[in-house]
Parts: sequence; structure tokens; C-alpha cells
Amino acid sequence: MTRPVCLFTGQWADLSLADLAAKAKSFGYEALELACWGDHFDPAQALDDDGYCARQWELLQDHGVLSYAISTHLVGQAVCDRIDERHKSILPPHVWGDGDPEGVRQRAAQEMKDTAKAARKFFDAAPQPVKERLAQTGRTVVNGFTGSSIWHLLYSFPPVTPAMIEAGFQDFAERWGDIMKTFASENVHFALEVHPTEIAFDLVTAQRALDAIDGHAHFGFNFDPSHFGYQGVDYLEFLRRFGDRIFNVHVKDVWWSDHGEAIGVFGGHSDFGQDGRFWDFRSPGRGKIDFEAMIRLLNHAGYQGPLTVEWEDPMMDREFGATEAAAFTRNLDFPQSDVAFDAAFAE
Repeated sequence: MTRPVCLFTGQWADLSLADLAAKAKSFGYEALELACWGDHFDPAQALDDDGYCARQWELLQDHGVLSYAISTHLVGQAVCDRIDERHKSILPPHVWGDGDPEGVRQRAAQEMKDTAKAARKFFDAAPQPVKERLAQTGRTVVNGFTGSSIWHLLYSFPPVTPAMIEAGFQDFAERWGDIMKTFASENVHFALEVHPTEIAFDLVTAQRALDAIDGHAHFGFNFDPSHFGYQGVDYLEFLRRFGDRIFNVHVKDVWWSDHGEAIGVFGGHSDFGQDGRFWDFRSPGRGKIDFEAMIRLLNHAGYQGPLTVEWEDPMMDREFGATEAAAFTRNLDFPQSDVAFDAAFAE
């Protein structure tokens, strides 16, 4: 059985869910990974309005698509971050409040707990095909970010002490350890998208994050190879090492230069798509990610969740790109064999 081909709605929040669902179906997608912004999925409304989840499922099914995960990257970012004016633009007003940094972090943490409860309610109301797929994977998944109180210490000058880094992981452990109690009680899994600006952004920090929360069974990863490649991080080794912790997969590509450029890995305070950058995101199949190897390692890991296109390419029309990406992802996937290819020789 091949995996569902889905579209993450985060980059399409300027469209209503009804409009996007219709487009996604025409692009060739089977399902949507619903972002918790725009009108795509509202955790508070899911909890407060008994008819909300049923109406969302009806809307999706009316347009011929389903959903297998929700995502709350924006609120998750505020749980551990050093809060400043940038966060106001990405947070719901009730989470931002008066902007007091610790108050924002605490309200973001509560919103994450409420999102776990909302996800449970939403997927408990899901149509049978969705329930069957979730039963096969053994997980109901919320994807997102964690934020980090120590990302600003990435480059060690002025010198950064080990104690300062340890304090950052301890802050993560305390805040997310408490959040994960709710995820566990709701039997919902949280998938951190390992990513620059998060507590985990490569293999070593991913392991350290797991260790910090004592390997919590409901905490794992949303695997997106595009955030590893341009850093020089072995994204295939990530699958080998953390295969049992891959709760969700984003299909997104990235290109990086074979030689030096005017704008280096740190981005040069430039916009995506600017000429002279060392790296940029690309539509799937148009960058340097080895998706063939990725699929084979996902098969080794037994991953049966969705393959979700997170479409980002600053130099391509998004509807053209999303359509191309759906076909690319569907052609990429294949079920793993349960027999040896040379078994006939033994007969």
C-alpha cells in the first residue's frame, strides 16, 4: 500500500479552506495537512463548538479530500522562544495578549495543550478511511515547532558556555515535558519539524532534545529533508537513526551551490529567491534532495503515514508547482516487497 499524497496548507492560508480543498483536489492531492491558522483548523473552535469538527470533515469530503494530520508551527514557536515584536505577526491575539514575553510563552504552552485535545476530537470524528490509516500508523499527529531560548547562541562569540546551552535544553524539557503530559493523556503524538531556530536542528541536537524529555513516547519528528541539506547535515542518516520517531514527512526540496556565493549559508539578510544565495528552497524534484533514497529508508523504518508536500519555491508559480509536486510525489512512492526478488531461484 502506498502512502497518501497530501498538501500542507500553511503556505496557502490566504485561501479559504473550501477554495484550497477544491484546488488541491484539482492539483492531484488526496488530503490536506491542516494548518492551525487561516480558517483551516481552529483548535479553540474545535473545543468550544460541538459541530465544528463535523463541519470541517464535511467540507473536506465535499471536495474529495481527507486529512491525516494538523500542524501548529506558529504557536509552538512561541513556547520556548525569546519573544519579541516578530511573534505578534504569527500568533493569535489571545496568545499574544499584552506581549509580555513570559505570558506569551505560557499562553502558547496552553494553546499547545488545547491543540492536542482538539486533534483528538477532530480525528475521533474522522471518516472511516482516515481512522483506518491512523490505526495502521498507530498515531494521531500534530506537527509543529518548539522554539528555542538558545538559538541566538548558535555562533559561539562572545563565547558560549556549556552551562548556557544546557540551560536552554532544560527550559525546553520543563516547558514541553508539561505539554507532553496532555498529548499523552489524549493519545496524540507531537512531531517536531527539525529546523533552524528550533531546539533541534540537526542530528546531535535532535538526540539531545529526546534525551532532555527522557525519550517521551509521544514526542517525535516531522521529517523535512530540505532543512538538513544546505546545512551540510546527513538527512539520510537522520532516517536511519530516528526511523522509529518519524511521525510525519514533508516532501520539500532545496538547492545549494557547489561553490561559494555572495550570500552564504546564513542568508545574508536577503530574501528567498534573490540571485547570489548559497541555497534556496525548490519545488520537489528540482533541488538536490535524494528522494529515492528517502523513500527506501522510510520503507526500512516501516513508515506508513502521509507524504505531504510543503510547497515552497520563491521563483515558481505555486499552482504550477503544487500540481507538478503532487505527480512527482505519487510517482516517487512504492510499497515495500514482502518477498525476496530472487526467491524463485530457490524453487
